[in-house]
Amino acid sequence: MDLNLIKKPVITEKSTANAQFNKYIFEVTKSANKSEIKATIEDIYKVKVEKLNSVIVKSKPKVFKGQRGTRSEQKRIIVTLKEGNTIDMSGKVK
Repeated sequence: MDLNLIKKPVITEKSTANAQFNKYIFEVTKSANKSEIKATIEDIYKVKVEKLNSVIVKSKPKVFKGQRGTRSEQKRIIVTLKEGNTIDMSGKVK
């Protein structure tokens, strides 16, 4: 288990809507495979993973203040948890 495989959770309108179906989205390193990610998520969040779907978001050309550039590619993983398991993604500050 390597904690550096998972970069961050993806918090968007679509990902929070998927949370009601026990689906959570994380940005991961490109070299990570599904079995490593599954073991890491089960260890960090103490949940049981049912399945994983991986998505590679391709780079896009962008213009910022007149400068041309490209967005970097990202690898995202959609984690479906078994029934009765949840991950708290609210990030409440106490």
